[in-house]
Amino acid sequence: MIRAESVPAAHNVAVVGLGYIGLPTAAVLASAGADVTGVDINQRTVDFVNNGEVPFVEPELGTVLAGAVSQGRLRASLEVPSADAYIVAVPTPFKGDHEPDLSYIQAAAESIAPTLNGGELVILESTSPPGATEFMAQAILDKRSDLTLEADRPNTVYFAHCPERVLPGRIMIELRTNDRIVGTLNGNAGERARDLYQLFCDGEFLMTDARTAEMAKLTENAYRDVNIAFANELSVIASKLNIDVWELIELSNHHPRVNILQPGPGVGGHCIAVDPWFIVSAAPEDARLIRNAREVNDSKPEFVLNHVLPKAERFKDPVIAALGLAFKPDIDDLRESPALNIVKSLSDRLPSGCILAVEPNIEELPASLTEKGNVELAEFEDALDRADIILLLVDHTEFKNYNPRGLNSKIVYDTRGAWRSLR
Repeated sequence: MIRAESVPAAHNVAVVGLGYIGLPTAAVLASAGADVTGVDINQRTVDFVNNGEVPFVEPELGTVLAGAVSQGRLRASLEVPSADAYIVAVPTPFKGDHEPDLSYIQAAAESIAPTLNGGELVILESTSPPGATEFMAQAILDKRSDLTLEADRPNTVYFAHCPERVLPGRIMIELRTNDRIVGTLNGNAGERARDLYQLFCDGEFLMTDARTAEMAKLTENAYRDVNIAFANELSVIASKLNIDVWELIELSNHHPRVNILQPGPGVGGHCIAVDPWFIVSAAPEDARLIRNAREVNDSKPEFVLNHVLPKAERFKDPVIAALGLAFKPDIDDLRESPALNIVKSLSDRLPSGCILAVEPNIEELPASLTEKGNVELAEFEDALDRADIILLLVDHTEFKNYNPRGLNSKIVYDTRGAWRSLR
């Protein structure tokens, strides 16, 4: 580990990207006393933030955001301002061939480049493949040949990687309490980044180099993905053997050294469903277990469809209540959601059917579903009443707390084990 020496923290900060990570980070920095400008390409997001409102669902963020805006500590803009420190929190998806797409990082870097004078700190917080921080630095230097990575010069720009490590639904808690990995690319960038994050984070700061920091975040998510894949593969095997997989896991977990996770309809979200592919892309010949785990989890939605479609064929015009569209409980995040992909496939394969999508955390369907024509956003109780088949995809609290005993006359397929009393 690199030994951290104390350096002054920058308090004038620009956060580029006001999504599920960038906006909470901007809000907690501002509430801790920093002067923060949040930057986003979406005018709707900018307007929401400047009105002290949150454009998505995340517990406790609204109060912190409103307070920071009312105190004049946080504002949003379409343009990148001059700042002492920049935090880049933009999407890092993969392309169709599972290769990392760094175009958002490049666009952010190119928007930051004209504002630099030397001496600034640029932090990449987006979960990224190894080498992405170097890529971002080079993108800036390509635009600004007058700047350098060589330390301790007037025209030096400092770069670090500080991957987010928070859980949607608990972001405001975990931003403050989780340990942070801080990776240095040049000079004392890591120490400067540490001192900035110490404005709000009480966790331990683990200092390393940028590439190791990038790989550490990918490793954390790949570890989770492999363990989820074990549970999902077990659920497929148990189904073929006519065994209740949730009872099987519960019994197995009574062993003192066994802790099997819960299966589901797949794996979603921007992290676990994406990041392992970055490792596979970096070492395609060696990442065999990681690749296989990804393939197991990516195949689970088709397994669910193969159970539901034969049941739907019993009806001339089947009505299916699909409970949940988000990638995990009690949030509105639909990124890489297996539930969303299952609903899309049901719509395509049952053109005469009606899919009642129940998602209590959104107010309108995403465009990918509204264009289908046979999917409608429905209220929970209404969907249960109208449906021939009920498909539980996400264990939102509202669904888990429902007593399913009145559904005995319906065909119910529970991918989450929330309604085991029906079995």
